[in-house]
Amino acid sequence: MVPPAVQQFKNTVDKNQAVELFKLLTKYKPESDEAKKARLAAAAEKGGETGAPPNVLKFGLKHVTALIEEKKAKLVVIASDVDPLELVLWMPALCRKMDIPYCIVKSCARVGALVGMKTATCVALTKVDKEDENTLRTLSDAFTEKFTMNKLSWSKFGKPVMGLKTQMRLKKRSEAIEAELAKRQASGMR
Repeated sequence: MVPPAVQQFKNTVDKNQAVELFKLLTKYKPESDEAKKARLAAAAEKGGETGAPPNVLKFGLKHVTALIEEKKAKLVVIASDVDPLELVLWMPALCRKMDIPYCIVKSCARVGALVGMKTATCVALTKVDKEDENTLRTLSDAFTEKFTMNKLSWSKFGKPVMGLKTQMRLKKRSEAIEAELAKRQASGMR
């Protein structure tokens, strides 16, 4: 039997939700070096005030973990084909504990393409624009129901079932104890 912590990575986002999710995440790709230089140059021409940096995806295992622990992440996307799996095995449990919606997608290459890398283990959204808040809320609710609230697989695992020999041995032991108690009561000894 596969432990639920590992088995949950087989349960990924379905195709329709994945399309909607990646449309949203594509809007928040990190800006390239050239775009950042252009933005800063334009801000310098206007008077030196750079303003708030644009809303972008945060990536990197340590960075995303810190965002989850600080409860700054609004949605966490974890890749299911990370090798070794132990790198991200604990992340869904942390998201559940901190009450942050998360989802598991099939390909770390697809997650990496969002942030301009070959592969990425996870990404997080911290802020979205006003027009995307409704989409984020819809996706978060769906993922919370599918991933966070899905305790069905966890309830089946972990309940010990004794082997047949052990069950028979315990049955004989309890019968012997009952026979001894009956014998004591019959003889009047207590």
